[in-house]
Amino acid sequence: MSASAAADTENVESWSGKGRGDENFPVGVIIRPDLRRHVHAYYAFARNADDIGDSPILPPAEKIARLDHMEAVLLGHREGGSPSAAGLRASLAETGVDPRHATDLLIAFRRDATKNRYANWDELLDYCRVSAMPVGRYVLDVHGESPATHAPSDALCAALQVLNHLQDCQKDLHDLDRCYLPQDLMSASGTDVTAVSGKAETPGLRRVFDALLDRCDALNAEAAALPRLVRDRRLRIETGVIASLARRLTTRLRRGDPLAMRVKLTKTDAVRALLGSLVHAL
Repeated sequence: MSASAAADTENVESWSGKGRGDENFPVGVIIRPDLRRHVHAYYAFARNADDIGDSPILPPAEKIARLDHMEAVLLGHREGGSPSAAGLRASLAETGVDPRHATDLLIAFRRDATKNRYANWDELLDYCRVSAMPVGRYVLDVHGESPATHAPSDALCAALQVLNHLQDCQKDLHDLDRCYLPQDLMSASGTDVTAVSGKAETPGLRRVFDALLDRCDALNAEAAALPRLVRDRRLRIETGVIASLARRLTTRLRRGDPLAMRVKLTKTDAVRALLGSLVHAL
């Protein structure tokens, strides 16, 4: 067997054990049954690529090499070594959805391999452009929704990403020496990254959290239009649920300290979000 053939048979993926049930928000739960396998194929690709980018043991060059391999398999330039990329390639061939929604994610995860700090909100939002917004656009496109849905979906996905950064800010710093909190906000609030390692938030860090949550409020307000623009009934309900959960998590992070505890959604939040979104079934 040649060296290149051997490389193609060696699996570059390193699944963390996380699944769709570990996410804050439903992943392809309510959508049309005939599309679930495609959404789940996209999720499997994203999950495996993200796990490479977030590996605490792989060196940056190895992370990038593995992500490059996943892209090569996804685009048909290589055959083996990435089962999730091969699965998504087959799915995209069947649905005709643009692979850019997957390759953009790889840009984000390569960035995670080498970039540990974010200077300002614009840098963070640019990260969300490739780490989060493609997910919403993929789901919309696989349903054949109008491009008019992209802008509110982008806002929702960016809010979800920033909320997750706030939830995991201490873990990211501890495990990966990575901090998504904008450095200019921390400086303006009289704090720095060392405060993220504390057992509880400082007043300065709370100001940073609140400033980011203010931006999430604005993104959530923009995202509120999404369910009304979606034609597919099941997807209208799912986007309504997710938008509601984003607002609920924003509120919980206003009231809770993500350093002192895991601030998360509850089963009651999920039930209320679902009940409130049933209006979109009409």
